[in-house]
Amino acid sequence: MTNKILFIANWKMFGDLKSIKSIESVINISKKKRYRKAKIIYCPPFTLLNNFVIKTKKSTISIGAQNCHHEKDPGPFTGSISSSMIKKIGAEYVIVGHSENRSNGETNKQINDKIRNAITNNLNVIFCIGESLSDKKNKKTNSIISKQINLGLNKIEKIDKIIFAYEPVWSIGTGKVLKNQDLKKQILNIKNIIFKKFRKQKAKIIYGGSVNNKNINDLKQISQLDGFLIGGASQNSKKFIDIIKKTIN
Repeated sequence: MTNKILFIANWKMFGDLKSIKSIESVINISKKKRYRKAKIIYCPPFTLLNNFVIKTKKSTISIGAQNCHHEKDPGPFTGSISSSMIKKIGAEYVIVGHSENRSNGETNKQINDKIRNAITNNLNVIFCIGESLSDKKNKKTNSIISKQINLGLNKIEKIDKIIFAYEPVWSIGTGKVLKNQDLKKQILNIKNIIFKKFRKQKAKIIYGGSVNNKNINDLKQISQLDGFLIGGASQNSKKFIDIIKKTIN
């Protein structure tokens, strides 16, 4: 997996065929020598995966899906997509365990199945972890994250194809972000949890949750981070490029 700074664009339920043209400016940026330190990954809706794969084929940009089904074999799962289908269409990454899916009933067992199937199909996994506001208030952040990691990565021995995305649930889409000193402390806590389970293996950790072109100058100061998972701001190419430029420069 890349050692570059990760910029992962999670478009969520946004975008249509007209939106594809908007990423041309990002493709151009990715080709410039000045920004070779950046690894850009777009995660559009399923309906645009193939189009994005084709559009970015001659660039260094990679494509990922926003989720996958927990069953590995084809079956009667209306509206679902398997990790093998995602791989075959040309994507290289998949987001798993996002809080928006957890809140809809996704369990740690299902997340574990998704991750194992994704790795079997040679996909890189963007594994989302994070606490709710009530968890934070009750000082359960570390125990919740520890549970998410241990259950989500059950029977997994290597983490070389896993990116840990720390996304505090209370921060997503709210504009609220931890103060740098608190976020740095939390990232170190997460690294410690991962170290206890995966001795000597280097973990890639990125931050998500209201990342934008206004707070990126503060967030990039946290050297323990390997990049960012960006939601709404990534849907606007100008703002997304601004985030990349401010981080790299």
